[in-house]
Amino acid sequence: MILNKVTDLIGNTPILCLDVPGKHARLLLKVEKNNPGGSIKDRMARNMIVAALKSGRLSPGGVVVESSSGNTGIGLAIAAVEFGLRFIAVVDHHAAPDKIAVMQALGAEIRYVEGHYREDEVAVVERQRMAAALASEIPGAVFMNQSDNAANAGGYSEFVREVVSEIGGIDAYVGCVGTGGSMTGIARGLKVHNPQTKTIAVEPEGSIVFGQPGHPYYQSGTGTPAGDTVGLVLDYSCIDMGVQVSDSHAFETARYIARRTGLLVGGSTGGVIYKALEFIHSGVIRGNVVAAVADGGEKYLHTVFSENWLEERSLLDPRVWERLDGWLGQADAEEAPREVPRLHAVHAA
Repeated sequence: MILNKVTDLIGNTPILCLDVPGKHARLLLKVEKNNPGGSIKDRMARNMIVAALKSGRLSPGGVVVESSSGNTGIGLAIAAVEFGLRFIAVVDHHAAPDKIAVMQALGAEIRYVEGHYREDEVAVVERQRMAAALASEIPGAVFMNQSDNAANAGGYSEFVREVVSEIGGIDAYVGCVGTGGSMTGIARGLKVHNPQTKTIAVEPEGSIVFGQPGHPYYQSGTGTPAGDTVGLVLDYSCIDMGVQVSDSHAFETARYIARRTGLLVGGSTGGVIYKALEFIHSGVIRGNVVAAVADGGEKYLHTVFSENWLEERSLLDPRVWERLDGWLGQADAEEAPREVPRLHAVHAA
């Protein structure tokens, strides 16, 4: 297939199946890191720009401003190139340096929030305030405001179409929840096809999406930190369960998946895989369980995949590896060479 634009590469991402022995379940990983910007956010970033242009809110040659930890910013930078727009990303210290470098390579202008923040503190409130202020000062500028932008959730309709076409019956979906766009868009769509599909949203411990006490956390691009408000785009009515995952469980799972299967996933995806396997093991969910590889581990080589970085922050936990080995049927392989968990492609019907 020969395509004409980089954004034509968005979507139709592959699915890998991670078998869970003895549990009448398989974990189907939709590899969204294969989108051109390296994340699931490419889908909604382009959709938000197309919607803004169609409505007249954004004019050709205009300026897009957005607060981002990196993945949305990369997606917007790609779409801005396609539509001839100027893009300004407002970031904080929590954004991975590699994500910022990618945005700059694509022509994005970077603005850092001011102020002093703890390393594990996400400055979302200040990012959004600064982005809104910049958009109000620059002629022709629009603040995308992904947290409250209906086109955010609307950007995932193709994701739903693809998994339904490729898998058929979907018994459960487990995904990250931050702004709520991907979780809402995917959960709504799946329940249209099958109201019995169980939807489980995973936030970091310390996030306030589901009413738990807020405190700092290291997982990037997911959750809602204390002091911020949950975005209007999040629809709680389509979510069956809201759960939390610790930084150590998320990061150790990402490292485990890399070493056991060869697939590099980001830290938040590690958290989703951990909770999905936990619920499969406990019998809460079974059958075809879908999870999105929201982004790749290549963006976190100096953090999530650095033992020194994890050790300095007391995030190493070898018990997670033992637990995952048990869930994936590897617990009896101590004296023999470890077998790789069965991982294979799921082809379109």
